[in-house]
Amino acid sequence: MILSVFILSSFSLQARHKHKHHMKGLASFYAKKFDGRKTASGEIFSNKKFTAASNCLAFDTYVKVTNEANGNIVYVRINDRMSADNKRLIDLSDCAAEKLDFKGKGTTRVKVQVVDEDEGKDAILGQNEERHHHSRRKEEL
Repeated sequence: MILSVFILSSFSLQARHKHKHHMKGLASFYAKKFDGRKTASGEIFSNKKFTAASNCLAFDTYVKVTNEANGNIVYVRINDRMSADNKRLIDLSDCAAEKLDFKGKGTTRVKVQVVDEDEGKDAILGQNEERHHHSRRKEEL
């Protein structure tokens, strides 16, 4: 009986913590020179993918990033690390920074929330479809 109460309360705490886990800090974006280079996870970096570097989140963590200046949101997957002396919270791919609308400023204050894998994957798929739709519309104009 005591064991089952402990197990149930552990699951409850984990579920609550998972959805409330968030951090605030400074975001930047990758320079174009990193396109095509290998990331710390071994993947090849592409500024056209919704990915990011973080020194405090595990590889393959999906996060929702909110630009505190304008409320814009983007979902990304962590697949890289920043240099050890970098004090920023997250370094975003070019397309992610564009979606947050801060490329002209270089950095912005953000809130980063960990989301579950299904939510992250679904959101990134939607962002890719949206981006391709906008690209086709620009070509038509």
